[in-house]
Amino acid sequence: MICPHCHQELNENDQFCHYCGERIIKTLKNCPNCGQEITDDYQICPQCGFHLPLQRVEKVKKRSKTTAIILGIFLGGVGAHNFYLGYSSKGYFQAVLFFSGILTVWLTTFIAIVWGIIDAIMITFGSIDRDGDDNLLL
Repeated sequence: MICPHCHQELNENDQFCHYCGERIIKTLKNCPNCGQEITDDYQICPQCGFHLPLQRVEKVKKRSKTTAIILGIFLGGVGAHNFYLGYSSKGYFQAVLFFSGILTVWLTTFIAIVWGIIDAIMITFGSIDRDGDDNLLL
């Protein structure tokens, strides 16, 4: 077995690499060509020689609850907290509501500011606990 981190040769039963110290996690999968059971560290199937596709891992954006609260309090009227959390449609609507206050004697601006403060309170107490990608806020 080869360490996926430093590419040094290891024993089959090793749980940690003796060279770099990383933990070795072996997960089994099947070759899409021949069905042979193989581990994730293989790039070529030992049975049939099929080149296995590389798996892409997307990093998840972790959004801060504290940042969302601060944006909701200070810039909530323009929807900054909604843009930060990934709710761009709500953010655009709130920004339009805020800037249309020029035409409505500041009534819609006041509504947008109150909306931002209420959202900040809801984030604080956990009513809003997920971002637009359905990830938990930190």
